[in-house]
Amino acid sequence: MVTSFLETPIEYLKGVGPARAEMLKKELQIFSFGELLSFFPFRYVDRSKIYKIEEIKDDSSYFQVKGTITRISSAGSHRFKRLTATITDGTGEIDLIWFQGINWVSGLLSTGKEYIVFGKPSWFNGRLNIAHPELESPSEQPTALSNAIRPFYRSTDNLKSKGLDSKGISRMMKTLLLSDKFTIPENLTEEILGNLRLMGRQEAFINIHFPSDHATLKKAQGRLKFEELFYIQLRLLQQKFIRSHKLDGHIFPKVGDNLNNFYHHYLSFELTGAQKRVIKEIRSDLRSGQQMNRLLQGDVGSGKTLVALMIMLIALDNGYQTCLMAPTEILANQHYQTISGMLSGLGIKMALLTGSTRQAERKKIFGELLDGSMQILIGTHALIEENVLFRHLGLVVIDEQHRFGVEQRARLWDKNIITPHVLVMTATPIPRTLAMTLYGDLEFSVIDELPPGRKPIITRHVYEPRRAEVFKFIRKMIGQGSQVYIVYPLIKESETLDLRNLMEGFETVKTAFPAPEYAISMVHGQMKQQEKDLEMQRFLQKETQIMVATTVIEVGVDVTNAAVMVIENAERFGLSQLHQLRGRVGRGGDQAYCILMTSYKLTAEAKTRIETMVSTNDGFFIAEKDLQLRGPGDLEGTQQSGILNLKIADIVKDEKILKYARNIATDIIREDPVLEKEKNEVLSRHLKMMNKFKENWGLIS
Repeated sequence: MVTSFLETPIEYLKGVGPARAEMLKKELQIFSFGELLSFFPFRYVDRSKIYKIEEIKDDSSYFQVKGTITRISSAGSHRFKRLTATITDGTGEIDLIWFQGINWVSGLLSTGKEYIVFGKPSWFNGRLNIAHPELESPSEQPTALSNAIRPFYRSTDNLKSKGLDSKGISRMMKTLLLSDKFTIPENLTEEILGNLRLMGRQEAFINIHFPSDHATLKKAQGRLKFEELFYIQLRLLQQKFIRSHKLDGHIFPKVGDNLNNFYHHYLSFELTGAQKRVIKEIRSDLRSGQQMNRLLQGDVGSGKTLVALMIMLIALDNGYQTCLMAPTEILANQHYQTISGMLSGLGIKMALLTGSTRQAERKKIFGELLDGSMQILIGTHALIEENVLFRHLGLVVIDEQHRFGVEQRARLWDKNIITPHVLVMTATPIPRTLAMTLYGDLEFSVIDELPPGRKPIITRHVYEPRRAEVFKFIRKMIGQGSQVYIVYPLIKESETLDLRNLMEGFETVKTAFPAPEYAISMVHGQMKQQEKDLEMQRFLQKETQIMVATTVIEVGVDVTNAAVMVIENAERFGLSQLHQLRGRVGRGGDQAYCILMTSYKLTAEAKTRIETMVSTNDGFFIAEKDLQLRGPGDLEGTQQSGILNLKIADIVKDEKILKYARNIATDIIREDPVLEKEKNEVLSRHLKMMNKFKENWGLIS
């Protein structure tokens, strides 16, 4: 049922109809008037200035000129027909060219008549031309919303075929904004509007699409950016309050034999100060009586798994079962091997459950989970299957949590009447602005200290012509007993990218490191799981000295003997991904090396990435830099969160607005957590409307 003008289906907008509506839904996910209104221009062009033709020196921008058509001609036939009109303003000439809609355009053109022409020029045979320019007569009277600053909207080939290019979308927007029913209710309090001197909501939407001037456009953008970021923060902080005050959690009051025995008799090294601090933070949550939702961040090799294991032992000491979910079978296997090895002799019952687990073993595991004898279960997505049921699930640990969708994680919570405590871990350092936006409802713990004796990885940038030197270095390292990763960005040769692909690289490496003196493994994403596991096991057991792979090993087995990481075409990887790959080596006490191989042709951004990698091992600095270079939409995992599908705000450029939004939302929730006061009624109403259109997974992180 439609409850407001903005919820009206898009097909009811004049000039749209069923066919265009279907195309808008399919191509741009625009289903309603409100969604059309929130489809913002990606740039604006100032049409207030008219240039002289002689002033146009380059083809990098759009220009507007006023002149008289001196001649009109056509050439070619059928599909290859083109229409050319030459216009002059006394300082020079430009050819206007049309390849489509020629019959319609030719009816509009007259020699000797003056026109205002707008478009992006190019040079051909020493002459300036503009293909498919916009034309206006100087005598045309401006209509409502016809401002000098023109919006440009993203479109697709399919939409353009239906007349919905940027100009077509602009016409739709005008129809919507000029409707006598067009009204947008305010969704911010008078106090917020007054204190921040924000433009009203309806005025902001009109001026974001058809601004009267640059100052007004800036005010409209500021208002809508604040609104978007404010409601993200308000929602996250309210969910955090509800969880911490209304969602009961298991109480783990004691530390018993399992943890004490492990800590005093099985742990062969001292915990770092950061690990001890984080364990205290988590223990405080576990004793509080409220359900824990905590994000544990730590660079590769910082000891997150050990912290998680000690928390799992506390759950066992209090009579509860626990599980750890990993994104891949390789990683689940690694966790199982590591944890079962560390707990060997303690008499703790644990199992591994993955897609490869045999049916008979599954049946046994399911029975032991239900009768409570199975204390720790480690696995992949197999843990969220309906027939995996626990007797007393008290703690869920999720590793590399950004690789799971929110719905997938939610299924684990349903396996208990009382929601289990949740510890999500990531080795991907998260910049503070991204963390505030993406995980603003979680408590944070950061392990910012590497174990003693761990040496910083030495990173070098090497150009391809020096490959022989790199191979010589690899032979030297293998001779000293080390193992080597060589990583490629592709599996098969690409026609569009000049990359050394995996198959070609594998043959090169085999030639440079011949059998039987050397043995080589290969792993990539298109191999069957069994084949991948076999190759990884061969490398783990030192049967092979070199692993040629794609980024499938970015989150993979922990090979303490691997001391060299060679990344081919390093310019093709993002900063965080390069950092993750580098973290695969140096897991033992030996000095490790990362070699970034590139061609000489590097963009300015690629050079910045390479220079950053060479200069620092600080994952948080690297993550901040990556966010600046690529933006949040490109960072792995953020799109599936459902939070960062931002319409107008940019958490890098708009960090100041984000902080304002966070602070104001914090003050409001502190004073009125469930938004029941009269002055906050407008906020409560808008939040309910948002939740109505979007499944609220926030309570389960």
